[in-house]
Amino acid sequence: MGVLPVPAEVCAILLDIEGTTTPIAFVQETLFPYIKDNVKEYLHAHWEEEECQRDIGLLRKQAQEDSSLYGAVPIPLESGSGEEELERVIQAVVDNVHWQMSLDRKTTALKQLQGHMWRAAYATGHVKGEIFEDVVPAIRKWREAGMKVYIYSSGSIEAQKLLFGYSTEGDILELFDGHFDTKIGPKVESESYRRIAASIGCATNNILFLTDVPREANAAEEADTHVAVVIRPGNAGLTDDEKSYYSLISSFTELFLPSST
Repeated sequence: MGVLPVPAEVCAILLDIEGTTTPIAFVQETLFPYIKDNVKEYLHAHWEEEECQRDIGLLRKQAQEDSSLYGAVPIPLESGSGEEELERVIQAVVDNVHWQMSLDRKTTALKQLQGHMWRAAYATGHVKGEIFEDVVPAIRKWREAGMKVYIYSSGSIEAQKLLFGYSTEGDILELFDGHFDTKIGPKVESESYRRIAASIGCATNNILFLTDVPREANAAEEADTHVAVVIRPGNAGLTDDEKSYYSLISSFTELFLPSST
């Protein structure tokens, strides 16, 4: 690691969040435990709201699709027969959410509920998004050089905007030109990066993707996207082959932009 020159054809930088802009510990020790600890209380408080019912509907549909999986938790329909039944349905949703989270699933239904819960947590000041200290100065420099900067995370777009809108660095949403989540496709599938390039309006080789996950890096490379793997405290270790194969950086300041940009 040291200075990594950015290829001259790159005009957009695509950023992962967890382990790249933000410590994995924040996601694992703050965001996810908040969901587990508060989902039941949240459902009781918001059950009658249209947004919450849409979330439940998506989770119920996902549960039906998951019915053949080991340990899957079905979510029954309500028949309107009183408090006892409501409590049973809410508990089923709680159990389903906990089951999905125990498997580190990235379903849209789960991410949507989590996003709405985090929105309440950020807005009330219970949570602030943690950002590595090199991130904001580096992105400002990239933007001054004419780069577009985008986020691509398995977390919902709403969750992304909350993290950066209520961050330890203040509201930094203005630094990003757009956001992508798994609705555009899984991060480990090359087609997702082709769709992102089409959405941005450029070729895949005009994009540099920064991630801490080799499987994501591999998928991006298959789509002819430039890649650098980010080494941060708490990130999973890389194999010797991965270390020798991928371009590695430990700070965004290590990226060197061509003077032509």
